[in-house]
Amino acid sequence: MGKFKLRTEAVLGLAVACIWGLTFLSIKVAVVELKPMTLALSRFVIASVLLPLIALIRKTSLSVKARDLPLLIASGFIGVTLYFFFENNGIMRLSASESSIIIGTIPVLTLLVDMIFYRMRAGKSVVLGILISFGGVAVMVAKSETAGSSSGGYLFMIGAAVSWVSYTFLTKPLGLKYPLLSVTFWQIFFGMLGCIPFAMLEGQGFVRVSTPVLLNVVFLGVLASAVGYWLWVMVLDKLGASRSSVFINLIPVVSVAASFIVLGERLAPAQLVGGAATVIGVYLATKSA
Repeated sequence: MGKFKLRTEAVLGLAVACIWGLTFLSIKVAVVELKPMTLALSRFVIASVLLPLIALIRKTSLSVKARDLPLLIASGFIGVTLYFFFENNGIMRLSASESSIIIGTIPVLTLLVDMIFYRMRAGKSVVLGILISFGGVAVMVAKSETAGSSSGGYLFMIGAAVSWVSYTFLTKPLGLKYPLLSVTFWQIFFGMLGCIPFAMLEGQGFVRVSTPVLLNVVFLGVLASAVGYWLWVMVLDKLGASRSSVFINLIPVVSVAASFIVLGERLAPAQLVGGAATVIGVYLATKSA
């Protein structure tokens, strides 16, 4: 039974990695017509409507206790509002491939939090992996064609990675108290509310968008937000923050491959080396964690 559960969680983790790997392409397409936080608000309005329907079908209660609302609000604001403020703005300035590789360092950042705040002991392979991954990112950034004119894009993506690590640790205790679907709904709901003032400041309002952009918004709202977040919380609850973060290693692989096929994006040779080093470093750091 234990092996079956592990396989199930691995399948869910792989599904999340594939879905979220493709989101970089969807966001890249959508921000051509929609401003970053208007896009975020649109996708999470869809998710906020869809998740209660999923809960009704699964006969899952969405009720939570008032004393846990501050943590739900904080985790929703950090993991949804702040994360997508940083990510959408970053992807708008960088290629989908570059953005996904930066996000791929999240497992390493998670390990650093474990080491610093939870005094986790790190072996040589962990330390080596951390150094290699950060070195790979440094090479990729240095050789980027956009490093001079759009260097802020990298800062946005680093902000997204830090936000996600914080969200992961804030979510863990909530998963012990409530159904996973309930946690996901309230985080997305509060995160969606947090997107409203940002979207208002953008001043875009209601606009007519092309069919490809509309389809990408629906994909982001239904699969990437509602289904993806729900599956991720399930994996997080069973495997823990560090082990579940390993699946994020595959996000840049999916994104780079899909960006090449669909968008025709091509990283410079030095960037490919740096990106490969980043993924290898993350694997070394997390395989024995």
